[in-house]
This record gives sequence, C-alpha cells and structure tokens, in this order.
Amino acid sequence: MVKEDKATWKSNYFLKITQLFDEYPKCFIVNADNVGSKQMQQIRQGLRGKAIVLMGKNTMMRKAIRGHLDSNPALERLLPCIKQNVGFVFTREDLVEVRELLLANKVKAPARAGAIAPLDVKIPAQSTTLGPEKTSFFQALQIPTKITKGTIEILNEVNLIKEGEKVGQSESTLLNMLNISPFTYGLAIENVYDSGTIFSPAVLDITDDDIRKTFMEGVRNVAALSLAINYPTVASVPHSLVNGFKRLLAVAVETDITFAEAEQTKEYLKDPSKFAAAVAVAAPEPTAAAAPAEEAKKDESEESDDDMGFGLFD
Repeated sequence: MVKEDKATWKSNYFLKITQLFDEYPKCFIVNADNVGSKQMQQIRQGLRGKAIVLMGKNTMMRKAIRGHLDSNPALERLLPCIKQNVGFVFTREDLVEVRELLLANKVKAPARAGAIAPLDVKIPAQSTTLGPEKTSFFQALQIPTKITKGTIEILNEVNLIKEGEKVGQSESTLLNMLNISPFTYGLAIENVYDSGTIFSPAVLDITDDDIRKTFMEGVRNVAALSLAINYPTVASVPHSLVNGFKRLLAVAVETDITFAEAEQTKEYLKDPSKFAAAVAVAAPEPTAAAAPAEEAKKDESEESDDDMGFGLFD
C-alpha cells in the first residue's frame, strides 16, 4: 500500500471533515485526554452505525471550518470550542443515546504523577500486604498505621487527593503500591452542536416535565404580577373572571338581584338541609372491614359510659 504524501493527506482530511459537517447535522465536541489508541478503537467500534469519531490537529480543523464558512456560516460558532485535545463525534441519532454510549466506554487508569485529579481520591482503612519497612513512607504522607501480623494496616480512611489537584509523586507511588487505579478515562463531552446551535451537554438532561414546570412557574409569576397591578394578560384573565364572578355572587346574596348562576347559592343559604341528603349520598359507605372496628369502638364507648355512671362514693 502506497503511503500518501502530506499534501494529499491534508487535502483528503479537509474533504472528509467538510463532508461530515454537510451530512451530519449534530455532533459532540469531545476531549480525548488520557485516551489511548486501543481505547479509541474500542470507542469507534461501539459507535459503529450510530456515530463517526474524527480527531485531528486543532489548526487543521480550524482551517477546514474557515474554508467551509461560505457554505455553512453556522460552523463559525465551533471555532472557540476547538482548543486543547478535542475531536468531533458526528451523528444523526438521538443525542442522549449516543452520549450514553460514549460515557459507557471508560477504562480504569492509575494516578500518574503530574496528572490533574478528575475526582477525590480516598484510601479506605484496610490491611495491606506491605511490610514494616514501608512505615516511613506512610508517615511522610501523615497516614496513621500500625503493624498487624507483620504487615501494615491503615487505621482510618484518608483523603489523599482532592478533585482538581495535581497528583504528586508520593501519592502516585502509594496508590500503585496498593494496586489502586482511582481514575477512569474516556471521551469527555465538552459541548454539543446541533444545526448551528452550541450548548452544554447538561441540556440533554432536561426532560419535558422540567420544561413544563419552568413554563408554569413563569405563567404563575406573570399572572400574580398582572393581578397586582390590574393589568390584564392572557395569564391573569381566567383569575380576573373568577374573582369577578365571586363578587357578583356576593352582591346577589346581599341584594334582591339574581341571575341563573346565583340561584343555587341563594337556595343553599335559605335552606341548607335540602343539600344534606346529597352530601349523605356522596359520602362513602363504611366497608365490611371497617364495620367490626366501629362496633368495637361503640362497645368501648358504652363501657366507658357505664363506668361514668357510678357515683363518687359508691
């Protein structure tokens, strides 16, 4: 197989990236720090048929996008996102589904000296396989230990590294001695591009219920403000109509003025006993299971009444 020269390779790369932006309306901008070639191959296999991963030098990606702005001006929004070790994952599928596939492909990795910790690292209390000669190493890291059956035992849980801190040589060596690989690495999603719009991946976690809840909170706020300043809006009109109807009922009850909707209210105020039968029918009948309990309660009440029948000096 004849290897392409550099100029031909660059030309083919520019054609490929512009073709992908034309064919796929959506893509993830992902960070590939600490992702090896074998893991990248596994990620590509896992996404086969659903997404295409494209990596490359930032300068080449920017140049290709700038050269394609005449055909697709919306791509200019991607330029500020191309920094550090990033690539693109193009897809036509559901973004949430593809994101789950990306996040599922992670591998454990040791804490290398100089790396930035993506999470807090804690060492639990445990019995190790290390001999007493390593005691000074634990003392240097201020980790309380004791010797148990010829091996070092860590007495308490220790917060060794905090998220965002750089891993030191001592911490890295200790974790390797304890066979602890605290970090997991994979493609990290930094931004999402969808038909000319760029947004945070956290937006994908928003559900229809969240949107509905936020919308209704806004409607309630608009309605409350409109009612307070007596300015009618679509949100406040239903409340204004109900309040107005309540005032009309109040006037009808206090005067001889009447209308069809007020007749039932006036009738109820004149003779509430007419509506007692309807309330009794609407009330649920006691179930068979509740009947014994009521009988027991009745018997208890009768016994209590009998006790109260005795005089003080009987």
